[in-house]
Amino acid sequence: MITLVKRPTPSQFWAYATPLLAVFATMVAGGILFAALGKDPIAAIKVIFYDPLFGPNAAYFRGQLLVKAGPLILIASGLAVGFRAGIWNIGAEGQYIMGALAGASVALAAYPAESHLLFPAMVVAGALGGWLWGMIPALLKTAFGTSEILVSLMLVYVAQNFLAYAAFGPLKNPDGYGFPGSRNLQQYPSAHNPELIAGTGMHWGVVAAFLAVIATYVLMQRHIAGFRIRTAGEAPRAARFAGVVPAKLVMFCLGLSGAFAGLAGLFEVAGPNGQITDSFNAGYGFTAIIVAFLGRLNAVGILLAGLLMALTYIGGDMAQLMLGLPTAAIQVFQGMLLFFLLGFDLLTHYRLRLGRARA
Repeated sequence: MITLVKRPTPSQFWAYATPLLAVFATMVAGGILFAALGKDPIAAIKVIFYDPLFGPNAAYFRGQLLVKAGPLILIASGLAVGFRAGIWNIGAEGQYIMGALAGASVALAAYPAESHLLFPAMVVAGALGGWLWGMIPALLKTAFGTSEILVSLMLVYVAQNFLAYAAFGPLKNPDGYGFPGSRNLQQYPSAHNPELIAGTGMHWGVVAAFLAVIATYVLMQRHIAGFRIRTAGEAPRAARFAGVVPAKLVMFCLGLSGAFAGLAGLFEVAGPNGQITDSFNAGYGFTAIIVAFLGRLNAVGILLAGLLMALTYIGGDMAQLMLGLPTAAIQVFQGMLLFFLLGFDLLTHYRLRLGRARA
């Protein structure tokens, strides 16, 4: 018989070992899934994890790694701060969309004017758009005690409708021959988020992601505010005695994660994506939740987890083209990471005991 015995203190070994164990288990379970679909599991795992880094066209795909990892790391950095405080923002996808809409609206309103101030204004608007969307669940929670989980999640669907309305309505390209979608910001020099170093995928969104990692590390490890955030998540009653005001904490965490998500949306619409369309959202806001937990809500861990998840995005696209794997199978494969991480995380707080049950 197997019983669970609670550990006196969480195991540091398993805290760092479970992400590696989760990745390994995902590969095994994913291989079984691919085999059930009639594909060679070894070939599929190789295409997803090996070929983007060391395959024939690895130089190009390594550049795309930063393009995919940037928004994931940026969003996850903001989410992790709230998660450490026990504040669960599940609606980063909506904040990502609203940041993109706000930033793109500034650029399209100024079109075709050229100014060095336009892109900074777009950055501010993107952060503000995500922040405002994050403040809705924050205000409702502090004023009426609503669940930030449900409110932030439901607001994603509201944001998606705003996105469709903008793509078919006010932001629609007047020179687009009736097709939905805005002007392409890649063709608007003052509003474009270009590649800073050719062939690397490095743009201002990637720079912002690295700065977010540094900022959240300093906040959580070297600042009194980080101590209060950690205390609020681990011992809420003790946090109140330490001077933490729950309402202010909710506003700060949801506002910060919303602003980071909004920035990610702005950098994406001004850079790799280029325009507002009804299918602009790529699920980065939801995937960033996996990145945050896979990185153990730690700044450096999120950096590594973001690169790993970006690798599955790129490798997944290659597997669809080269092996004919369905999109849903790749999404299930990515979701397995969180599933196994949460499952194996049990070992951090509990010890397995084998033996017969006592009468």
